[in-house]
Amino acid sequence: MNRTVLVTGASRGIGRAIASAFAAEGDRLIITCSRSEQELLNFKKELEETFHTEVLASVGDISSFEYVEQLFEQITERFGGVDVLINNAGISYIGLLTDMSIDDWNRIVSTNLTSVFSTSRLAIPHMVHEKKGKIINISSVWGIAGASCEVAYSACKGGINSFTKALAKEVGPSHIQVNCVAPGVIKTAMNSHLDKQTLEMLKEETPLGVIGTTEDVAQMVGFLASDHSDFITGQVFGINGGMVI
Repeated sequence: MNRTVLVTGASRGIGRAIASAFAAEGDRLIITCSRSEQELLNFKKELEETFHTEVLASVGDISSFEYVEQLFEQITERFGGVDVLINNAGISYIGLLTDMSIDDWNRIVSTNLTSVFSTSRLAIPHMVHEKKGKIINISSVWGIAGASCEVAYSACKGGINSFTKALAKEVGPSHIQVNCVAPGVIKTAMNSHLDKQTLEMLKEETPLGVIGTTEDVAQMVGFLASDHSDFITGQVFGINGGMVI
């Protein structure tokens, strides 16, 4: 489709599936991660060789506004701007709130929520100029329902849901759509800490009786990035098998 698409947190899991789906459509890609440089570079090569598309890979701290500014300088110089922004980067903290340090809290909030502000803040001027654009934020079912021992993560994802609704109203007059996808339990490395018993329990709590895949999420993101979603904005879409309705 020849769009320029930025996917944060793209080296693995949901972000990787989303980036692959856009590459298959012929879009130009910017993919980022914070630590797994070789994994990201290998993925870049795979996308270029498989889909013959242009890919810019960047490794840096997405919680840092300075890094995001530098990233957008590269994007502007090479592509002109971002047409579709996918805010996917995120980290988790499993543990009691009373055991959490202020540094842990700040790290989770800056990575999961402040990064969404930073990328959106810098992507919007180009979209306003073009009078079109798509911003799709990846939240979580825990941002809707909350999760014990994941208070900071749940708070950030709930914040993303509200951010989505408010920003959609703000940039709607510029024909920019802002939506959110809130996955339930998905087969990713982030959930690899869950033992078999816990996974079976989660399946039982899900009306469809299965754990979701990264492709399930990528397909919804692809729809929201397409022209078919031009009259949809400010919405939070649960991809959770009916766990939360």
